[in-house]
Amino acid sequence: MKAEVVALASDHGALEMRAMLAAHLRARGVDVLDLGTPGPDAVDYPDMADLLAETLRAGRASRGILLCGTGIGISIAINRHPDMRGALVHDAYGARLCRQHNDANILVLGGRTTGSEVAKECVDIFLATPFEGGRHARRVAKLGGLLPS
Repeated sequence: MKAEVVALASDHGALEMRAMLAAHLRARGVDVLDLGTPGPDAVDYPDMADLLAETLRAGRASRGILLCGTGIGISIAINRHPDMRGALVHDAYGARLCRQHNDANILVLGGRTTGSEVAKECVDIFLATPFEGGRHARRVAKLGGLLPS
């Protein structure tokens, strides 16, 4: 069975958190595809969201993690793609429910607003939690353009 690949992307506002999360995932044996941005020069977060969406559509990764300074801008950008379900979360409870109830395929975090331990906990829960389906499946289907997760 092929190992799950998780793609990470961020703008310049979350470089340190992206690097920390990539190392955390690799230490846990997760195959990481780091899409950048490679350095501190300013980039536009919609471009990073577009790159992650293209990566998931191409099958290069099964799920993604997006980061910007607050997570707000990049969450808006990824959710403009009808086949992406990005969830901006701030704690373990949100990370669990975005998978159980919303079948989110992209976790969004704020690099300047989320502590590193909380971020690692959110990532671990996001990756470990299955979609419950059932009554939630009808609601998720109404979001349209779904990719299987």
